[in-house]
Amino acid sequence: MLVVNMAMKQQDVIAVLEANGYEFVEKKGIRLYFNTAGDLAEKASEAKALIKAQPWGVALYFNVEVVK
Repeated sequence: MLVVNMAMKQQDVIAVLEANGYEFVEKKGIRLYFNTAGDLAEKASEAKALIKAQPWGVALYFNVEVVK
């Protein structure tokens, strides 16, 4: 499972990641939880790149981490 920690643009991030094969699980405060198949470390890097590729993504402060 991956968690994206961010305060802004949460709905936009959910939409971008779901469009790219990530399954949104739940939101807890600033944490967005996603399920995905494959190597989680690689998928975390991919999710970060997908968010930064958006026009609004480079201006956001966030991180993506693997959780068990």
